Amino acid sequence: MPKEYSRSQRVVEQIRRELAELIRMEVKDPRVGFITLTDVEITPDYAHAKVFFTSMTGHESVPEILKGLNRASGFLRRELGRRIRIHTIPELHFQYDKSVEEGSRLSQLIDRTVREDEERTRDENAD
Repeated sequence: MPKEYSRSQRVVEQIRRELAELIRMEVKDPRVGFITLTDVEITPDYAHAKVFFTSMTGHESVPEILKGLNRASGFLRRELGRRIRIHTIPELHFQYDKSVEEGSRLSQLIDRTVREDEERTRDENAD
């Protein structure tokens, strides 16, 4: 019977949940108010974690959000250490996740293409 989740997957999920709560409830920097954590990748030795986020305010505000997150990273790491019982608390590296924005753009392109195709079919059938 295969394992459902490996230890590292459980740690990654716990880090993501705890960071999301810390950012939402504890970080007072207004630059990081409207973000969603989409994923966390951790190195095998747990020394570094890439934390991927997306912003509800769009990609224009990403540089400011990154400044706010990087400024809060020491606090976030210390609080993670209090909440998660692992030997090494990873150094946090924040990266903007373009996948949600790109997915939305592709979905709009598909919808527009389908609409244009339907209009073209309707026009051909009318003739």
